[in-house]
Amino acid sequence: MLKKTFIALALPLGLLLAIIVATPLRGVSAQASSQTAHSPQRAGSAVATGSAPSGTFQKMIVENGSVTMDLDLNAFDGSGSLVARPVSLQFDIGANSFFPILVFNNLLRSAEPGLMALIPQNSVAGVADLGRVGYLPLQLTASLKQLVVEKLPSDQGYDLFVRDAGTGFTFFNVVGGDYDYDANAQSLRFTNGRLLVSKEFANALGRPLDAGAIVGKISVGAAMQPIEITHLDENGDVKSASLPALNQPGVGTVPGPDVIVGELLDFVQMEPGAVNGQVGLALGTDACNKGTENVEWIALPDNRHPFIPQNLYRMTGGADNTQQFEQIGQSWGKHAFAAASSNTCGFGCNGVGGDHLGSGCSDAYGAGLNGAQDLIGSRAWVNPFTGFFAQNPDPNNHTGHTHDVTSHRILVETNDLIPAQNPGATYFAEAQYVVEHEYTWCQTHPAECNMYNNVSYQQQSVSGGPTNFNFSPIGATVREQPAIMAWTGATVNEGEPDPGNDGIFWVGYKVTGPNAGVWHYEYAIYNQNLDRAIQSFEVVFPSQGIPTLNAVGFHAPPQHPGFANDGTQNNAGYSSEPWDFAQNFVQNSAIWNCETFADNQNANAIRFGTLYNFRFDSGSPPEQSTANIGFFKTGSPISVKVQAPAQSDTTPTVTPTATPTATATATATATVTPPPSPTQTPTPTVTPTPTPTATVRPTPTPRPIPPRRERPTPHPRP
Repeated sequence: MLKKTFIALALPLGLLLAIIVATPLRGVSAQASSQTAHSPQRAGSAVATGSAPSGTFQKMIVENGSVTMDLDLNAFDGSGSLVARPVSLQFDIGANSFFPILVFNNLLRSAEPGLMALIPQNSVAGVADLGRVGYLPLQLTASLKQLVVEKLPSDQGYDLFVRDAGTGFTFFNVVGGDYDYDANAQSLRFTNGRLLVSKEFANALGRPLDAGAIVGKISVGAAMQPIEITHLDENGDVKSASLPALNQPGVGTVPGPDVIVGELLDFVQMEPGAVNGQVGLALGTDACNKGTENVEWIALPDNRHPFIPQNLYRMTGGADNTQQFEQIGQSWGKHAFAAASSNTCGFGCNGVGGDHLGSGCSDAYGAGLNGAQDLIGSRAWVNPFTGFFAQNPDPNNHTGHTHDVTSHRILVETNDLIPAQNPGATYFAEAQYVVEHEYTWCQTHPAECNMYNNVSYQQQSVSGGPTNFNFSPIGATVREQPAIMAWTGATVNEGEPDPGNDGIFWVGYKVTGPNAGVWHYEYAIYNQNLDRAIQSFEVVFPSQGIPTLNAVGFHAPPQHPGFANDGTQNNAGYSSEPWDFAQNFVQNSAIWNCETFADNQNANAIRFGTLYNFRFDSGSPPEQSTANIGFFKTGSPISVKVQAPAQSDTTPTVTPTATPTATATATATATVTPPPSPTQTPTPTVTPTPTPTATVRPTPTPRPIPPRRERPTPHPRP
């Protein structure tokens, strides 16, 4: 998506008016407040020559309005029919859309670069259902909920164009048309604009020669409101100036700021080819602000904006391909900038955009932006709970390293995607917004804390291979839930070690069998926004004695290699070393663990936005028990409910076998260790010597524990 920030420059008013006079607006007419009939007024003729102008200058934007596109459907199918098939698409304009015009003494002087967000209406003349295939081209149908009309700078070949705000895909260029401003009603009309098929739309339709073909007309009617009013004296000097308040109520549905991933957009392989058996993918996102507060969206080098990592998961294994749920890819994170003011989620956008995402508003980034390598930064710089990252060193510094087709994107092994190697597998794409403003709001408004619903997912189909893949969404985006909730038949429990001071994680488990007298035990730990990370996982057996465990396994997603300025210690990247495994006869348990923080700050801990798997087979049936979760940076272990083998065997031995997986992650070797379980005492927080790549994040100031939040009801699993 092409994102633009429109900044009003504080030019001397005389110079600004000179620019306006020198730049006529095509097709302008105006109706002054003292007139009762339509009075054509070309731009430039209202300002007297010679002496300096006096009067009132206003800069205005859209308060509300509507847009109509009248199309001939025959123009899209190449039929050449002389009998028109007209259809009229009706849209509301998003409230307070930043589509500025300049008015002097009640006469329209110019329209400035800006855009209007379009909200499709329920009824469309000639089309009973916007989504019905066969009426509109599929590409246009898929984008109806996120179209914008954008005004181009005066040096461009076209005055307006219609495009997808999420992907930046241009459907129509607009030529001709008349602007008409009524000062009495403070209303703007644009009529008789001709819609021309863009070059990229023609290519997408498979008819490149249709580029530039006229397929219909567009008209706009909008109520305008001033955002700047300046009064000039007879010498052209500023006598007074004011900035009227906009009609921008908090139209969200919950108190405070509340960013959710409203829709997942395009999911693509950014560039063809694989490197070392891996490909680089990207996922488009459309964020919505459910809250009544506008959310800070201030671009780098400021750190008050969301950070957007993306992930990919696969469900497979067992008789029904639902036995295990694994993460097979993770990306770095997109740094948000320049919020739009669309209304994707239908909350009723208040029109605020730019350096804030308005209450009820939405802001889309296509996969092209979320996968643009120079615009995404390492997760290592970011505290996922507070949303804080230092401004110096630069968290988005790409000097000192080069990029291949996979760098910084969702890194996935081709073996995990090739359909022939993954028969019956189900895939889920996921995105998360880490929002600093939500954390700061929670500090002072603990009863209005909306930090834990920033993750959404969507099922995807996979085709192609062996090195180039295609993806298609299946079903709608599942909002405000992590992808682990899609694990069919699993029980998923939440963990929160330090409410109000650090984030949450989820533990899922599923026991299947018996198959020939053997049960399979599968566990998954997903860290949503826990900064301290997870270092150990211990399954406690409910009966005395240790059962025999076979096919002991471990799985983790691929880690990105080290890059210069990536925020990891010594720019080495995070380790991919499989976790150690042992059975503990004293504690009557089995435990996996990675290195401690004191031993290796880059150890393969479960950091935010990642999911790790632990598994084994046993001839003992399941019974309710507990698992102990140990932490990487700081904090005492906590327990969560799981199921574990209930019966002990006569001889406490372990017979491990390799678990075949499609990833390059090795299966840990099982051993029997009588001594006490490793790393049961929490590791104190370690403060390393500050370096430009230090990974320790500042610990947030403790605050009152907020009221217990109700978690969203899990979406029905496929």
